[in-house]
Amino acid sequence: MPAVPAPSTCTWCPFASWGTDEVAGILQLLRADRQHALSLLEQARFVDDLHTERGLAPADIARELGRSPAWVTVRLGLLRELSPVVRDALFAGAFPVYAYLYTLRPFRRLRSVTAADLDQFIGALRGHRLSVRQIEGLAHGFFRGPPSFRQELLAGHLTWALQHLEAAPPDPDGCSDLERVFLQDLEQTQKAMLRVLAKSQDPKLQSAAFRAQANLLTAALLGPTTAFLRTLRQLHDHTGQA
Repeated sequence: MPAVPAPSTCTWCPFASWGTDEVAGILQLLRADRQHALSLLEQARFVDDLHTERGLAPADIARELGRSPAWVTVRLGLLRELSPVVRDALFAGAFPVYAYLYTLRPFRRLRSVTAADLDQFIGALRGHRLSVRQIEGLAHGFFRGPPSFRQELLAGHLTWALQHLEAAPPDPDGCSDLERVFLQDLEQTQKAMLRVLAKSQDPKLQSAAFRAQANLLTAALLGPTTAFLRTLRQLHDHTGQA
């Protein structure tokens, strides 16, 4: 009978090592075909463990995985941005990872939203079984709505907040609040695309610091490009039928 791999002693990831030691096992897991089953945050946690706990340099991790240094840097950066409150809620399963990555994380770009604001919001919703749509609606009310909405949510009046969102009348121009915000997102995306197209060939963009940061950002943008364009085409076709 072949030997059974010894269980890992890693305190946060319940898996059996696939290699002769934990480093080999984690690397094998990240290289495996089943990698698509891991979320971005799970990948980040494994990469961070290899770097901070096992002592592998980012360049070594990238080489072992056959990935670009930017792939590793993006995941290390993702984990670094998590506050203890957010990290605990996500890895304890008390707040959905998907909702954090694709609903809350974009709010970090707003100057009016601080890390403490995110902590408060996640703390108020922690442990509640809410859909991604409900979390999105509450997030817009919390970060962009009136102070009274935020106060009610922080006071634990979650049912009131959800009912308030359902009862809110549509915007006078015919769009709901969520629709109006999404239209603003599309408008900002269009403006950003035009600025990138206009500025990307500027010969003044030559410093080493710029090249390093631009390379990381473009790598992060290129990843979801196919899915983004597909979604954009679907949205265009769908709205064209109205």
